[in-house]
Amino acid sequence: MGPRWRLALGALLGFVLAPLRSAEVVPESDGKGPASLPGTTPCWRMEDFVVTTQCAPCTTFQIKTMLECGVTGFVEQINCGASKKGEFKSCRSVEMETRIFWKFEGAMLGAAAVFALLVVCRQRVLDGKALEKVRKQIESI
Repeated sequence: MGPRWRLALGALLGFVLAPLRSAEVVPESDGKGPASLPGTTPCWRMEDFVVTTQCAPCTTFQIKTMLECGVTGFVEQINCGASKKGEFKSCRSVEMETRIFWKFEGAMLGAAAVFALLVVCRQRVLDGKALEKVRKQIESI
């Protein structure tokens, strides 16, 4: 395999694997929220809590003002049991997980199709070389 094939294969792999990096898992608390300040712990980490508002996408205003929205783009409102404190908590929605899953599946099917085409092309090249070799052997007789 010559350098051109290696370069083409590397570029192809880069294009296939680059979108997959955007789907990396982000931890729920990234250390930037108010709960990560020294001495403060969110009540939902230590107490039982009740979800008062289900996981919903953040508005543009919430994304700019609430640090919890910056992690996943979704937030739910909770009430802690003992302290009766209301807080917001970052969450992962089913729709977001489904979209990430189908992006991954599409990327894998695309990669499989590309590599199947590469196998077919390579097989044709090898068959042509083998036929040429047989033809030369027959001509020499």
